[in-house]
Amino acid sequence: MATLLQPDVSLSAAAAARVAAISAKQAKPAILRLSVEGGGCSGFQYRFGLAEAVEADDMIAETDGVKLVVDSVSLDLVRGAQVDFIDNLGGAHFAVTNPNAASGCGCGTSFSV
Repeated sequence: MATLLQPDVSLSAAAAARVAAISAKQAKPAILRLSVEGGGCSGFQYRFGLAEAVEADDMIAETDGVKLVVDSVSLDLVRGAQVDFIDNLGGAHFAVTNPNAASGCGCGTSFSV
């Protein structure tokens, strides 16, 4: 497990606040796991979930006491990305700004490299 001083991924303050609120309601640690899986309309898709603990191969970025963890395989596909939380008329969701994505789908949940 490695804590990144200049993280390869980052968590915005808005996303950290949302994770803190969700984890408090569910009485879970404030740890958001971002992983990448094959699938979606563009080839890869993002998966988010609250984690119970940090795994040995996780990279960690921390904002306002909230941890964003990414496994070593997924990190190769999201290096340099930022996770944000968007809450507007179009809905509320976590969004990834990924500099590695060559293209994405219209809904923003899948991408290709």
